[in-house]
Amino acid sequence: MGDVLRWTAEEARREAADPAWAEALLDASALVVDLRDDDDVGVPPPLDRAPCPVIALMPSDTETTWPVDLTLADGSDETVAAVTTGAAANPLAAATLTQVLRATESLGVLDALRVESLAYSMLLAGPEFRAWLEQHPTTQRSVDDADVVQTDRRGGVLYVALNRPHVHNAFNTAMRDALVEAFTLARTDYSVGTVELSGNGPSFCSGGDLSEFGKTHDPVNAHLIRTARSVGVSMHELRDRLTVRVHGSCIGAGVELPAFARRAVAAEGTTFRLPEVGMGLIPGAGGTVSLPRRIGRQRTLLLALSGRTLSAAEALDWGLVDAVVPGESDVSA
Repeated sequence: MGDVLRWTAEEARREAADPAWAEALLDASALVVDLRDDDDVGVPPPLDRAPCPVIALMPSDTETTWPVDLTLADGSDETVAAVTTGAAANPLAAATLTQVLRATESLGVLDALRVESLAYSMLLAGPEFRAWLEQHPTTQRSVDDADVVQTDRRGGVLYVALNRPHVHNAFNTAMRDALVEAFTLARTDYSVGTVELSGNGPSFCSGGDLSEFGKTHDPVNAHLIRTARSVGVSMHELRDRLTVRVHGSCIGAGVELPAFARRAVAAEGTTFRLPEVGMGLIPGAGGTVSLPRRIGRQRTLLLALSGRTLSAAEALDWGLVDAVVPGESDVSA
C-alpha cells in the first residue's frame, strides 16, 4: 500500500462500474480525481466507498456533488503534493482517519468519540506507529513537582490552567485525570457559571507527552479508560459555559481540545498543527469530532494529512478560533 492513483472523471465512472472497484484500491494510499474538465451532470460514482482518501481537483470557485473527502482548486499543486505525500508515508493511518471522519460526521458527539477511540487504539498496535516508535525512542520524564492542573475559583468563574510549563504542557495521563476532575466539579456545582481554560508557560499545549507513547500494552483496556475519562466529553458537556485561551504552539491535543469550547481565543503568534498521521496514528484527543464541527471534515483532513502549520490569522479565517487578541507568548500564572 502506498501508490497514489490519479483518475480523470471518465476513468472514475468507468472504474466504479466494476462491483469490485473499491477492493482494487486497497493498495492505494490516495485517489486523486481530476474533475476540472468534467461536463457530465449524471450521478457521480460512489467514491465515498473508497478505502483511501479521495481528493478532487476542481476549477477555482467551483463546488462538486461528487462524494469526495477533499476538494482542491486550480493552483493547489503544493497542497496536493503535501496531502498525498502525507498519505503515502502512513497509508494505514491516512485511510483510518478518512473512514473515521466519514463515519462520525452524522453521529452524535459521544458516539463519534467512541469511534475515534476504537480507531486510535487499533493504530496503537499497528505497524506504522511501531515503526515511528523505533525511530523516536522515548525517555521517562521526571515526576512533576507542581500540580499539573491549577484551578482558581473567582466568584462564578472557574479558572483552569494546564501547569507543565517546562514541557510546554505536554498532555499526560495525570493532566487528563486532573482536567476531568476539574470539569466534573464545574458540571456538578451549579454555582460555577463559566469556565476558562488556559495554559501556563510558553505554550498552551504541545500535544501528547511522548514519554508515555508506546507504553500501553493493552489497546483494548486503553480504549475503555480513554472513553471513561474523556476530557473531550467533559468539555463538550460544558461547551456553552467554556472559553479556552490558547497561545504559543498548539499541537495535537492542543488543537483538538479547544475546538470543543463555545469560544476559543488565540493570542497573536499562536500556531496550530496536527502531527498524528505522521506518527502512524489519528488525532486521539477528540479532534476527529471537535474539529469537523468547527472547520468541516475536509479542512480537518487537510490539516492532518498535510501536517501544515496554521497561523492564528489562518485559524481565525477557518473558524478554528473565534478571536485573535494581542498577548504575550508566555502567560504563566
